[in-house]
Amino acid sequence: MFIALAIFCALLTFFIVFVLYFLFKRAQSTNIIYRLRRHNVKTADNKTEKKEPLARRIFLLVKRMARPISSWNFARNLDFKLRQAGVPLYGAEFIILAIVGALIVAALSYVITMNVLSAPILGLLFPLLLWSWISILIKRRRDAFTEQLGDCLTTVANALRAGYSFQQAMDVVSREMEPPISTEFRRVMTDITMGVALETALEQMNKRVGSADFDLVVTAVLIQREVGGNLAQILDIISDTINERIRMKREINALTAQGRLSAWVLIALPIFMAIFCWTFNKDQMMVFVTEEVGRYAIIFAILMEIFGYIVIQKIVDIEV
Repeated sequence: MFIALAIFCALLTFFIVFVLYFLFKRAQSTNIIYRLRRHNVKTADNKTEKKEPLARRIFLLVKRMARPISSWNFARNLDFKLRQAGVPLYGAEFIILAIVGALIVAALSYVITMNVLSAPILGLLFPLLLWSWISILIKRRRDAFTEQLGDCLTTVANALRAGYSFQQAMDVVSREMEPPISTEFRRVMTDITMGVALETALEQMNKRVGSADFDLVVTAVLIQREVGGNLAQILDIISDTINERIRMKREINALTAQGRLSAWVLIALPIFMAIFCWTFNKDQMMVFVTEEVGRYAIIFAILMEIFGYIVIQKIVDIEV
């Protein structure tokens, strides 16, 4: 029984590793190739995949498994979330990998704890952790975008004064600046090249980014295109406002550093105490492994650790 479970976990882990390899390799492709491959259009990039037939078969298997659920509204909404996070996955593929990962975690937890109830609980915990990871990536990407926005607006304003059009100024940003802002503007330029109106492309980018600062920029640009005005001067004013807001956020982060450090201490202290007790009094700590009550106590303690961390983060998270 245990040998079969171990082999099952090994095969599932092998499966996920190869799938993640190809999915993150996809992120290195251009946006056009990324879209064409979604509709099974053959491109020159597919030549590299033929060199690894086994991994390609596994990758195609995931695509076939994800195809029936790709039309679900949840999968489509997840597509948008993954695009916000910059993760090179489709929603249906993410669901398949979450299910496979949950099966691996459930099987491993059963082998380790020998408890039938802990397996589904920890298995369900894995997709929740994945979703938390996606939320963290979205927030980090949005914060990085906002940090770059002031310099981006200065670059666009200078390009407009030099005689560039607004579309040419965006192309300069997509080529000269670092991700994630260059990636988003490159996607806007690709949409415009494929026939999407500039206003629509900017509004779609605004939805992806989800930044209040960039929403102000898009509103100003759209109004200027309708009524006219000095766009370079408008962008300079918005750039100064955004830079001032960023400065205030940094001051708030400095003042709330003690609270954020308390959250990390809250997580690290029980772990270090458990290692210390395991080293000097192993018999007493074995109760948490051999006894059913001890295993439930560990699960409860982990859940409370997560809850406490979330509460502290909510306290120190001050909107500017």
